[in-house]
Amino acid sequence: MKLATIKDGSRDGQLAVVSRDLKTAQLADGIAPTLRRALDDWAFIAPQLEQLYRELNQGRGRRVFDFDPAHCMAPLPRPCQWVEAAAYPSHVELERSGRGAALPEAPGDEPPMGQGGGEPLGPRDDIALLHEEWGIDFGAGLAVISDDLGMGATADQAHQQIRLLMLVNQVALRNVLPDELAGGLGPLQSRPAGACSPVALTPDELGDAWQGGKVHLALRASWNGKLVGQAQAGVDMAFNFAQLLAHLARTRQVRAGAVLAGGVVSNRGGKRGYSCIAEQRALELAAKGRAATPYLAFGDSIRIEMLDGDGKSLFGAIEQNVAQAVAPVDARRGR
Repeated sequence: MKLATIKDGSRDGQLAVVSRDLKTAQLADGIAPTLRRALDDWAFIAPQLEQLYRELNQGRGRRVFDFDPAHCMAPLPRPCQWVEAAAYPSHVELERSGRGAALPEAPGDEPPMGQGGGEPLGPRDDIALLHEEWGIDFGAGLAVISDDLGMGATADQAHQQIRLLMLVNQVALRNVLPDELAGGLGPLQSRPAGACSPVALTPDELGDAWQGGKVHLALRASWNGKLVGQAQAGVDMAFNFAQLLAHLARTRQVRAGAVLAGGVVSNRGGKRGYSCIAEQRALELAAKGRAATPYLAFGDSIRIEMLDGDGKSLFGAIEQNVAQAVAPVDARRGR
């Protein structure tokens, strides 16, 4: 099934079931007011949502309305935890080489992982930041939403607790990152809030494209209307989502509503374009001795989307503009 959260002025919005073709939706308030509430009692609530989903797709829904991603928040606006992994070694290698950092000698047995950017933006919310000079970069990826998972859980156990998948834009401030890492901690300031697709879907919606804890489809990234990347998400992914969740649970309980992003989707050689600007700049640096592609500027737009085998959008698209944020006025100083 496909789920979305509709803006209603509250912090958590209203849970809605969305039709398979993303054209219509129906509020699920009679079953669960929010996605967080549904996740807290998934075994009981999910079958009811599934029934609503079937009725909607069969044209038997009640209180049906046209689905508009512009009215959506992130599917889970306030996750209990947001974690970002780096499951694609080619991205790690390119990102590090681009900033002159040491490369890993070989892929390790454990995935790089850290706390992410906090509460996510909706699919049409601006990437609003104070300065272009921070090196604003997009990062096209996928994430899973987990149910409860006990400390020390295996990958097989973790696989059974993957409830939903969604697309993410993992925004990064590339010029802020080196100083943060040099301080011995981080990243924090270099990882502002990212964004999520309008819809989160259950793994069964992917059919044969969901295999081995990976999504075997191309993730499309467009910059100012130009397609710049269509990396295959299932290729070159060194750790699948079940392994990533198990790694997260190694030293802690994972609570229902945890979001784990797999990292920027990346294929070796850059033959399928790029899912973040840092990779393209690293390739230019290696080939020509200098990086020619600039980072995002105010007024730029980013679109991230995944299509099924018939060319139909699965999650809806993340469509964001880069905007200049306004710093709050200090009333005591008049600025």
